[in-house]
Amino acid sequence: MAPDISESPYTNVIDLTSKAQEKERREKMDSGLREPDPPLDEITVDQLPEEIDQAMRAAGWDDLMEVQRKALPYILEGRDLIVQSHTGSGKTGAFLLPLFQLLNPDKKEQQVLILTPTRELARQIHEEFERMKIATPQTNRLEAALIYGGVGYGPQIEALEKGAQAVIGTPGRVLDHLKKNNFDASTIRMLVLDEADEMLSMGFYPDMKDIVDYLPQNRESHMYSATMPPKVRSVAREFLDDPGFLSLSSDKVSVDEIKYRYYLVTPMEKDRTLERLLEMEEPESALIFANTKREVRYLDRFLSNKGYDVDQMSGDLSQRDREKALDRLREGELRLLVATDVAARGIDVSDLSHVFIYDVPQDHEYIIHRSGRTARAGKTGTTIVLATHEDEFELKRMANTYDIDIEKAELPEDPHRTATELLEERYEEDGYPRDDVEEFVPLVQELSEERPELLASLVTDLYVQSKEEDSEAEGEE
Repeated sequence: MAPDISESPYTNVIDLTSKAQEKERREKMDSGLREPDPPLDEITVDQLPEEIDQAMRAAGWDDLMEVQRKALPYILEGRDLIVQSHTGSGKTGAFLLPLFQLLNPDKKEQQVLILTPTRELARQIHEEFERMKIATPQTNRLEAALIYGGVGYGPQIEALEKGAQAVIGTPGRVLDHLKKNNFDASTIRMLVLDEADEMLSMGFYPDMKDIVDYLPQNRESHMYSATMPPKVRSVAREFLDDPGFLSLSSDKVSVDEIKYRYYLVTPMEKDRTLERLLEMEEPESALIFANTKREVRYLDRFLSNKGYDVDQMSGDLSQRDREKALDRLREGELRLLVATDVAARGIDVSDLSHVFIYDVPQDHEYIIHRSGRTARAGKTGTTIVLATHEDEFELKRMANTYDIDIEKAELPEDPHRTATELLEERYEEDGYPRDDVEEFVPLVQELSEERPELLASLVTDLYVQSKEEDSEAEGEE
């Protein structure tokens, strides 16, 4: 007898008001999303099959992450599964690790298809697969074909013809290979839809639907998503067979390890404010998100002219240039990367300390996708938003929707700017213009080049004196 859905122990993925919670609960019931029945206990490291245990250690992990502990038992049992878990929580390992137990290296045929929204994410999954597979002689015989657009067909066709057991790629190029009969999908036993929400937001639904028509109906299917809007629930109902729904977002889709704050700025002050914040925060590495390619190009030039080690990622760049920039960031050779959402989806840089949101996103979900580029795999991170007065209301709505604790902060006084203003005031108070000043201009120019510390000491004394006078005036009031 089917369980009474109205009494199912749902886990709300967004902490909303009681009215919104009830709406969320009804939507889940209507779409058929319910927790796996019967439920399975989490798996521990000492319970892992040898191949999975060794693959985990080859990836550099000593223990499983929560999403892996909860999802692996269902995947190993062959049950369709939807997993909602925040970005950077270990979802890739959740679907890659069981492959080293489930794939048969003796069969030179495609057995699993992993679809991702971007080339960058496909590359990262492929790299992780290659790192894990060297764990044992058995798993080292497995091969993966990396399939995405913007590069030649030759190596991809060769990998498919040689019988790569795993196919990792983007929907457009995968469908292209299927239509050209380069890819025989009749042997696929498992389908994985990674970052399903992002694939749908990029308009891949028609391609995904066509791809599924090539796959056997008798297969296992798994879907992973950071958010669960109605369009994602619809795909789950269409592409998966009575899946169990695991929500591991701790009643929210934001990342607990991220500290959020925002600054109110005017549009004309945004670039200078970003520069100030970079000086204050001194991030080891950071992503800076802008809404348009034009803004990305401007910030790249602006920060480069200020002496920052910066590069850009946007749809205008070739795939090779995008991959080069991402590799430099991941390897610690690049400090700042400015990007649009389209270019930056799926970026996984484990040591990224900061995300700067230069433009408040128009789509509310993207505050999660952007901020989720930091604080990955249990690490902490900081997200800083530059908001205009027109943006503030929408930003607060986003924070409320996703239960983000975002603090409004004030920029500290800029001593450089204040000192300049003091000098200008003193200059004007003394009767601008003063003729006797002119004879000292050559000396000041000489000192600025040869003995700048002398000039700096005079400016410092003026600044300190001014602050003391301000404090005394406040005390008298």
